[in-house]
Amino acid sequence: MRKGRDFIARHGETVFNAARRLQGDHLHTPLTRAGFAQADEMGQALAGLLGPTPALTLWASDTGRALQTLAVITEHLGLDWHSARHDPRLTEIGMGSWGGRYYAELMAGDLPVIAATGLLHPAPDGETYAEIAARVSAWLKDTDDDPGDRLIIMHGISSRVLRGVMTGCDVHPEFATPVAAGLPQGSVVMVEQGRETVVHLGSGRAPA
Repeated sequence: MRKGRDFIARHGETVFNAARRLQGDHLHTPLTRAGFAQADEMGQALAGLLGPTPALTLWASDTGRALQTLAVITEHLGLDWHSARHDPRLTEIGMGSWGGRYYAELMAGDLPVIAATGLLHPAPDGETYAEIAARVSAWLKDTDDDPGDRLIIMHGISSRVLRGVMTGCDVHPEFATPVAAGLPQGSVVMVEQGRETVVHLGSGRAPA
């Protein structure tokens, strides 16, 4: 296990979230005003906990929504957004041909978009939960020597799998992958020595 703490944040609400469209691994779906407000709240919570200019290694998925969220948070912390490292392995579940489509459209066609547990069903040509677990586990292995604490900005589904892997969650009975509990957009958790604590509970959509 890493010696430092990992602060894992779910990005703020986007225009796709507000319109009830599947984002998946779409790269550029900008934040709404509510999304910026959620990023502000996360920044305030982290600043209150960590103080000014904390020693944090910054990580984010390479999506616009994650980078916008990080920009607001780093302003609160007094850190340089440009120092952040980006990795596509932190991005959201790939939804294949379902990506960008409206939930209502898919559900009207009797497509199983949302599971009973609130998780997204993988699209027939999309990414599986096991594939997400493999990529986030590879990222963890490659970055295990990051010094001290770090902040990771990512997404609803992929962060649940990352948190599940890091905390040793039970394997999901349907998706055969460790999956942590869902949290609303704008939430931040802290994982330390395999244990998770909620730092800030966001006001966005949940769980996803």
